[in-house]
Amino acid sequence: MFARTRRLFLRPAWPEDAAALAATIADAAIVRNLATAPWPYGIEDAREKIARDADTPPHEASSLIFLRTDGAPELVGSVGFGRWNDKITIPEIGYWVARRHWGKGIAVEAAEAIIAAAFLGARNDMLGAGHFIDNPASGKVLRKLGFVPTGEIVPHYCRARDCEIDSVEYRLSRERWLDRVGMYREAA
Repeated sequence: MFARTRRLFLRPAWPEDAAALAATIADAAIVRNLATAPWPYGIEDAREKIARDADTPPHEASSLIFLRTDGAPELVGSVGFGRWNDKITIPEIGYWVARRHWGKGIAVEAAEAIIAAAFLGARNDMLGAGHFIDNPASGKVLRKLGFVPTGEIVPHYCRARDCEIDSVEYRLSRERWLDRVGMYREAA
């Protein structure tokens, strides 16, 4: 998926992004909050992710997040939606942002673009999301995006920590999102 927002450019990862991806995500504070990323995270892990993402089905999306600058864009994270494992019944969004860019609204801005693609492009009716219980900052992002807690706390395996961590679960319906962004349901 390609998208441009006020400050960001989102696009699929390409093989030549492997070194930048490995360098940007190689932070234990980031990886410990992701379900599928290994720790430590190296260049081969980046290459494997890029290869997997190249096979993303058309009804899912995975994009790198680039901060637009006066020069070359700066890789600052990743965002996507899909069914990341066999247990997921509805598409979920996921995202991460480099630590030096935390607190700048980048996750919200990028996720807004991916949610629009999920509801308008892929025509999903519902999206899920979750955050590990010890990562409340991600919950703030999800609530800003209009996600509503389901009341469920479900254990999810975290590859980097090699154990199950309780995850606070959220949902966002297409209808709620359309109301939130002020679109008429008939137009979508």
